[in-house]
Amino acid sequence: MENVIALIALTAMEIVLGIDNIIFIAILTDRLAPEERSLGRKLGLALALVTRIMLLFSLSWILGLKADIFQWTDIGLPESIFVPETGWFEHPEEARGVSVRDLILFIGGLFLIGKTVHEIHGLMDHDAHHSTEGKKAATLKSVVTQIAILDIVFSLDSVITAVGMVKQIWVMVAAVIAAVGVMICFADRISGFVSRHPTLKMLALSFLMLIGVMLVAEAAGTHIEKGYVYFAMAFSLLVEMLNLRMKTKQTAVAPEKLATPGG
Repeated sequence: MENVIALIALTAMEIVLGIDNIIFIAILTDRLAPEERSLGRKLGLALALVTRIMLLFSLSWILGLKADIFQWTDIGLPESIFVPETGWFEHPEEARGVSVRDLILFIGGLFLIGKTVHEIHGLMDHDAHHSTEGKKAATLKSVVTQIAILDIVFSLDSVITAVGMVKQIWVMVAAVIAAVGVMICFADRISGFVSRHPTLKMLALSFLMLIGVMLVAEAAGTHIEKGYVYFAMAFSLLVEMLNLRMKTKQTAVAPEKLATPGG
């Protein structure tokens, strides 16, 4: 019974942690030809599944990623930066050292920030974007490659969470498979909904940029509670859904006013 409860809790946690991954996949695959988008999303989530299972079976290596490979003070940064009373960091001891995990989070965060800025620029420069869309359509290979790069970062975070919650490896694997299965079932619907509503797509990109900043901050030793980020995401999504509902009602009422005599 204890394992069943752990499996349900971890599956729910993996789904929540996979939200940013599926949004990123949805936005990237939106640049593919229509007939390739569903395949691109499924390939991206399948890569996420394979990456997470491989990392789960490399737990000793994962835990070793947290070990420092060098100290900032060893390469010339002043010690005063890392003093608890007057330093720059909330957790100076963690910020002092750099591990492989820190480097992965840092590079992944910068990649995510750069990618989202590029996509936001494409949305804002609407005319130029559409005039070159046919010439610069993304290929399935390039999109899957970008998804694979970010899957490593997202999967690393997911696996570390799983290791902290559950001890049995089979429970972790089952939870990851169940969570990715749920995401595959809803990937097309979520992607289609995001694609149909440009304002929602801009909101999703803004949160992806925020997640990129959070990854960079985490790599620098500054912890940001993800609960705050997910709460802000859920609240903003609720407001946007209300806006979309209001616009739908206004669109439905407008023809009736035009049909009314003297309206």
